[in-house]
This record gives sequence, C-alpha cells and structure tokens, in this order.
Amino acid sequence: MEPSSAKTLWAMIHAERARLAEDLADLDDARWAEQSLCGQWVVEDVVAHLTAVASIGRLRWLRSVLGARFDFDLHNQRRLEEHRGATPAETLQRFRAVVGNSTGPSKHTAAWLGEVVVHAQDIRRPLGLPRTPSVGVVTEVARFFAGRDFAVPSRSTAEGLHLVATDGPFESGSGLRVTGTTLALTMAMAGRRACCDDLTGEGVATLRSRCVPS
Repeated sequence: MEPSSAKTLWAMIHAERARLAEDLADLDDARWAEQSLCGQWVVEDVVAHLTAVASIGRLRWLRSVLGARFDFDLHNQRRLEEHRGATPAETLQRFRAVVGNSTGPSKHTAAWLGEVVVHAQDIRRPLGLPRTPSVGVVTEVARFFAGRDFAVPSRSTAEGLHLVATDGPFESGSGLRVTGTTLALTMAMAGRRACCDDLTGEGVATLRSRCVPS
C-alpha cells in the first residue's frame, strides 16, 4: 500500500483537528489544567502547541529555532506561549481558527498528521475521552514513524523490534516481536510509556525502556 498524497494527508489533519476541538468543547477549566501524556505539559499547553504547529511555515520556524540556538524545547515553549490564550476558552478559539490550515515547517506532511494524532491522545487518554482516529489515519503515521526520526526519535525507538498491528496492515522491522493496535504502537514509537501497557510480546520491555518517562 502506497503512502497517501499530501492532499489526502492534509484532509486527514484537518479532520483530526476538528474532532479534537469537538472533544475539548465541554471541558471545564480544571480539566484543561490536567497533566497530559506529553512531558510536563498540561492539556492547555498541548492545544496551544498544536495551534503553533498549524501556524508556522518553514522560514518562521527556522528563525524561531535559530533564535532558540537549536534548543527545540525552548523553541516549542516560546511558540506555545505565543498561541496560548488568556483563558482555556481563548486557547480553544485560537485552535479552532487554524483547524483548516495546511501550513507546516516542512513538506513532511505525515509528520504533521502525527503531531495531531499523538497529541490528541496525549490529551484524551488521561482525560478518559474515548475517541480514537481511524486505523487508516494512524497507519499513515505509524509507517512514517517507523521509517525515520523526525520530530520524535521514533525509528530509533523501534530499532531491532518487529512491530505488528493487530487491527490493520502495519508491520515493521525485525527482532523481538511487539503486537498491539496501530495506535498503541504509534504512541509507543512517539515515546509514550503509558501506551506500552496496551502492547504484548517479548519486545515490550525493550520498547518501554526506550520511552521517555511521562
């Protein structure tokens, strides 16, 4: 199965952003302040970050990275703060305004699909929100993540492991076997240790050891 075109991937991105915005609509302020699966960021931080990703082209991204002296954590924090509102309602409004944007720091469109797929689950899982993206959408991200280190060190995380999805066509690598849903495998490749609990196989311990604690 060939990777989807950039046009198709952007349509997926727009749809996943819109679905996340729907999920966020009824959250009270306390839930916006809950810890996400993404490092030290709370839910509102993650949403502001997604707004930043959807709002920055290559030249502005390069200027921001240079201004941060290639400290990507600092770069991300500065852009997050730029797009975070005075209240959660304003942060959500800003996110809704960029749902349909087809802007990214590079032409690696599958990476920007990965941003919204992974960060949406960073929010949904701790909040107990049940929605998940389709297997077809996540398969695009899984294949990209297994093929290269970009935005997250996903290929290195999966190195020496045989990843097999139980709900779709994704399969990658050789070595110790790890099985689970395409989404669980993708989240684990993105470094989300909590999602290793959804996986089985002799390679799970190795994969878990490579995930960043959260």
